[in-house]
Amino acid sequence: MRDISSGPEAEAPRAGGEPSGVVGNERLTALIGAVVLVLSVAEIATVPTLGSLIVAHFFVGVLLAGPVVAKTVSTGWRFIRYYSRDPAYRRKGPPRTLLRVIAPVLVVSTLVLIGSGIALAITGPAPEILIRLHVVSFLVWLATLAVHVFAYVRRVPRLIAEDWRSSPLRPKRRNGTAPEPSGRRMRLAVNIAVLVLAAIAAVLLLPTAAPWEGWRGQGVTGPGVLAVAVSIGTAVAVMLKRR
Repeated sequence: MRDISSGPEAEAPRAGGEPSGVVGNERLTALIGAVVLVLSVAEIATVPTLGSLIVAHFFVGVLLAGPVVAKTVSTGWRFIRYYSRDPAYRRKGPPRTLLRVIAPVLVVSTLVLIGSGIALAITGPAPEILIRLHVVSFLVWLATLAVHVFAYVRRVPRLIAEDWRSSPLRPKRRNGTAPEPSGRRMRLAVNIAVLVLAAIAAVLLLPTAAPWEGWRGQGVTGPGVLAVAVSIGTAVAVMLKRR
């Protein structure tokens, strides 16, 4: 089975000796991760004033589901290839221990957060258990996301930049123009496709958010304040790390 993250030349070696399938998977994960981060920040920004931004909160939440699924598949692919003892992925090595520990927590909390959010949009404000589940999963997700962002803040921009430089993974074209990194269009297409599909789903489900308009939840203030505090703390830590 070929790695779709790098197109038809997935196992071609790079100049540095690393197969392009591994590089493609890493770059695909980085690009999707950047999209997830931008949408996550937008979603967090709606939390402190959730009553007035509930429709935006719902729309961004459903939109976020697409890239989250794509990123889970991309990282899951690396997980499967590594633990099935694929030589290229074994040479690449696993993520750092802390990231391997929090990864399942981040994935589960993200899926529960989005799933409970969509369920609440459909059922309305009545099910208290769903509201509590949504709030708790949000707090767990926020904490693990902060660690994840701090760990990859330098690496992800570099991977995305490398993917769009002129340095090729493919041979030079016959017309002499600069070659394109293998699978770059495929990675971009995957990101666009998941965003378009998620946007369609968000638009179709948007009418179900009507019962929540103007809602003021008693339990929103605490998580909202915490979201702002964690976001500011993460931003400061990221800026200090990049110096």
